[in-house]
Amino acid sequence: MVDLNRRTFVGASIAVGGVVATAPLLAGCGEDQPANTATSSVVRVRINGEAREIAVDNRTSLLDMLRERADLTGTKKGCDQGACGACTILVDGQRVISCLTLAVMHDGGADITTIEGLEHNGRLHPLQQAFIDEDAFQCGYCTAGQLMSGVGCIKEGHTGSPAEIREWMSGNICRCGAYTNIVTAVANAARNATTLRGLSSTTRMLTGCASDI
Repeated sequence: MVDLNRRTFVGASIAVGGVVATAPLLAGCGEDQPANTATSSVVRVRINGEAREIAVDNRTSLLDMLRERADLTGTKKGCDQGACGACTILVDGQRVISCLTLAVMHDGGADITTIEGLEHNGRLHPLQQAFIDEDAFQCGYCTAGQLMSGVGCIKEGHTGSPAEIREWMSGNICRCGAYTNIVTAVANAARNATTLRGLSSTTRMLTGCASDI
């Protein structure tokens, strides 16, 4: 006769119960469907007017795609935390901090403009020229982001006063402290743009009047 005491009985019961409970779990593991293991995508966008298809890791930021995959290194990586504005670009005409957005979020034809796309037919953008005229940079590392943010600021109509420009450009840090000259450059470019629009409207009106004669 087997000598079965309380301790032996309890231990054997726990062991058998564990095997019975585990068996269905182990059996179920073999029936699971394979997980989606895709880690890369092809991002289809327009960059500075050119249609591009760029293969990226799904975790790649828009900034890294531009610099490392599209070879557009004018957009700078400053803090990589969205705090300095050095990586500012325009996406569909809106200012975007490119280090804080994934490249795959813009698949499907987003219209991206970087600092390389500001000039037109070899001529500087008016804001680029204003930065030169007003000496609105020193080391130049933040300049690309300042320019792109300034273009967005002008387009959004936030250039009514120096205070308003400072407020709407406050996300762009210049560690050299060229803020006064930057604000002046943005204000001058905005004023010139308004003047040009006025002249263009007047020209169209005069042209229309002449055609009626």
